Amino acid sequence: MSESATSSPIPTSASGSTAATVPATTSNQAKKVVVRFKSIGNAPILKKSVYKISSTQRFQALIVFLRKELGYKASEPLFVYVNSAFSPAPDETVYNLVRCFGLDSQLTINYATTPAWG
Repeated sequence: MSESATSSPIPTSASGSTAATVPATTSNQAKKVVVRFKSIGNAPILKKSVYKISSTQRFQALIVFLRKELGYKASEPLFVYVNSAFSPAPDETVYNLVRCFGLDSQLTINYATTPAWG
């Protein structure tokens, strides 16, 4: 497999130098997506489990929101997964997660008080 097939192009400015700025948000990224929270094991169940969030938010914003809804402090353990499979990096955007792992612009977030999956 050639290297050009696996890597994405690096953005450049009009002068041809490598751009040091974050690319502008497209209209696809600015829309809201549906997030479904599902408890695992002995984690408390949310009264409302479906929310809408801007796709430009970071995954960390979902974690902070979930902690607030559950009334959990930062010192209390909370394990958060996407599609019962993995825990993404906190700086990953919701847009990228929905694009790669969502179904019909919906993202399923599972949460637990003890580790459930690797």
